[in-house]
Amino acid sequence: MAAPGITASLPAPPQPMVDIRGLRTVFDLPGRQFVVHERLDFSVARGEVVSLVGGSGTGKTVLLRQILGLERPAAGEIRVMGQPIDSLEQRGAAARIGMLFQHGALFSAFSVLENIAFPLRELRTLPRSLVHEAAMVKLQMVGLQPEDGAKMPADLSGGMIKRVALARALIMDPPLLLLDEPTAGLDPESSDGFVALLRSLHRDLALTVVMVTHDLDTLFELSTRIAVLADKRVIVNGPPRDVIAFQHPFVHDFFLGERGQRAMELLREYPFAV
Repeated sequence: MAAPGITASLPAPPQPMVDIRGLRTVFDLPGRQFVVHERLDFSVARGEVVSLVGGSGTGKTVLLRQILGLERPAAGEIRVMGQPIDSLEQRGAAARIGMLFQHGALFSAFSVLENIAFPLRELRTLPRSLVHEAAMVKLQMVGLQPEDGAKMPADLSGGMIKRVALARALIMDPPLLLLDEPTAGLDPESSDGFVALLRSLHRDLALTVVMVTHDLDTLFELSTRIAVLADKRVIVNGPPRDVIAFQHPFVHDFFLGERGQRAMELLREYPFAV
């Protein structure tokens, strides 16, 4: 107990990795404005894997791009690692956010290794030998072989494209990783392998992950929390079991419809998803 007249100093609560307050997103269309987000609040604690789900047009990928700083909201504040996203960009710290785009977004004229190394090469502060070495480390970190580094994107399978894009997203050793439909377009075996890779990297690299996905298997296997976008905001953000119990038409249709029944079984197999 603190002595009389002395105020005890309590430790400050952990700072969220991502903290969004009062977000408003508007797109100008011919003759009208389309409001995507209105008074949206959303936060992600360090070390979490938070999945964003929602119907078409709810702005899931738009929200990822705003966290990355590629798009600007009409109003509201986005803070990443405790700093406004604009401040991060001015200091070059936005490079500490890794992004895996839905279709990989590899440069077709670059080899695998050149694609992975691209963010480091753009810094122009490291010797070529060190950039090459770092890219080779990340290549093998995502389960590819050294000889794969010389291949061109046109020679890669869908699963390999995802892994190369992931290696590029990790080249700057970011504490925050954004994933847009990471298993879209993959066959079941490739999808399972990629999910296992993401799980091990999340654990080994102490990553914080924000993911957009429609794949329920991926959702339940990786998520510590699920945030549901509907009605222009995040209507619920919590552990999978709590989200599934939330009363809303989209939540019911998405999780409890026919396509959700098989994936629901994963809740019994993955206790961390409770």
